[in-house]
Amino acid sequence: MTESAGTPPEPEKKSTDSTTPEDPEKTEAGTALRTDSTAEKAADDGNGADDGNGAADDGADDGAKGQAAGSGDSDSDSDDNAEAATKAATATATAEDNDAEAAVPPRRKRRWLRWVAVGTSVAVLGAAGAGWWAYRKLDRNITTDTSAAAELRTYEKDRPTPVALDAQNILLIGSDSRAGQGNGKYGRDDGGSQRSDTVILLHLAADRESATAMSIPRDLMVEIPGCRSSDGSRTGARFAQFNWAFQFGGAACTIRTVEKLTGIRVDHHIVIDFSGFEDTVDAVDGVEVCLDKPVDDQQAHLKLPEGRQNLTGEQALGYVRARHGIGDGSDTQRMDRQQRFLGALFKKVQSNGVLLNPTRLYPVLDAVTKSITTDAGLNSLSDLYDLAGSMRGVPTEKVQFLTVPRQPYALDPNRDELVESSARKLFERLRDDEPVEIATTAPPSETSSPSADLSAHSSGAGDSPSDGPSDNPSQSPADPSGAPSPSTSPEPAFTGSNAEAGMCG
Repeated sequence: MTESAGTPPEPEKKSTDSTTPEDPEKTEAGTALRTDSTAEKAADDGNGADDGNGAADDGADDGAKGQAAGSGDSDSDSDDNAEAATKAATATATAEDNDAEAAVPPRRKRRWLRWVAVGTSVAVLGAAGAGWWAYRKLDRNITTDTSAAAELRTYEKDRPTPVALDAQNILLIGSDSRAGQGNGKYGRDDGGSQRSDTVILLHLAADRESATAMSIPRDLMVEIPGCRSSDGSRTGARFAQFNWAFQFGGAACTIRTVEKLTGIRVDHHIVIDFSGFEDTVDAVDGVEVCLDKPVDDQQAHLKLPEGRQNLTGEQALGYVRARHGIGDGSDTQRMDRQQRFLGALFKKVQSNGVLLNPTRLYPVLDAVTKSITTDAGLNSLSDLYDLAGSMRGVPTEKVQFLTVPRQPYALDPNRDELVESSARKLFERLRDDEPVEIATTAPPSETSSPSADLSAHSSGAGDSPSDGPSDNPSQSPADPSGAPSPSTSPEPAFTGSNAEAGMCG
């Protein structure tokens, strides 16, 4: 019986042997042994007063119970230990997998970062390369007039001295040459001869708060100095209509004629042809005009309905050149249309944010640069962009247009001459960079005769017999002597328009 009472510890040995080597399981088995021994000791102490046989029987029963309990606890512990071992093995395997995965990503991550860096570099270089290509393309579009600079240097001593150094005077010349791509459809080339179809002296105030564009009629009778022709020969000085100067000696001869006429130093010049004007209008998606009657001018390739409409580049070119199928056929109305159209074009470029949007600015620059010839001071894209940028802040109502004061030429009413007093006052204010007060007028009716301006006006005549004389002008307010009309205004006033008015009043 005593041996029987001592047998219960043996199952714990089996339970201990069946445990895994892991420390947590050993601890649980040891706890089970201590629990069984404590139960045995408590049973012996509780029955110590009984006789030996009762104690032995009770001890045997308790031992048997303890053995059974120990055996049950041992089986449960074995299951728990096996489950714990499985979890531990799984955790170990997971940790090993995580370690393996953790060992790979740094290499992959570094490789991915390298590809991102390479891709970003390629994108940046590609954008920079595309930008540089576009810049170089636009820059190379521009033609530089080196011959004009050489001719002007020859006659430097005869040129006016600049007065307002920060102001700029730019001569804009619209050539009527049919030479060049896309210009042949506008008429016969006549062996490459060309005259200035439109000439505007653009004065930019030193503070860039205003801009004044003064048109010079092509039929104005002026003194043209002796000039060097494109073939190297020289022409003699003569008194002739203004647009012959461009035919005699190109831009240089025109500049010298303007400087002699006005006393204003010309800082830069830009010559633009027909296709350039057309492409520029198309680049801004057209310009809106209003017509009070239909227009049909076969010579200008123009046919338009009446009313408000948006003109394409080709339509716009015909519109500003038309003389026979619109209005009274006078050069006065033609110049007025040109001025108002340029004002509307400037307003659209400025109001639509073209100058601040590279995507919209590029086609405009491409159209302009492909068809212009400039002096060396404006023959780069950066120079032109700086010029455009300097005008970005000019209010549209301060971009003013007017025509030099003139009247019918005494010896030929189909030509013009200056109204000297009014013209000299205008030239002086531009030369000294003083404000020019312009009284704006409503767009003239294309069906009526030209309205009188405050200084003078005239009809325009054509360059060839086919153009024919225009209608007789209405009475000029200036007297035949050229004296200015009395005015209560302390400042000389001139009629014209501004960019804010647009083409529809």
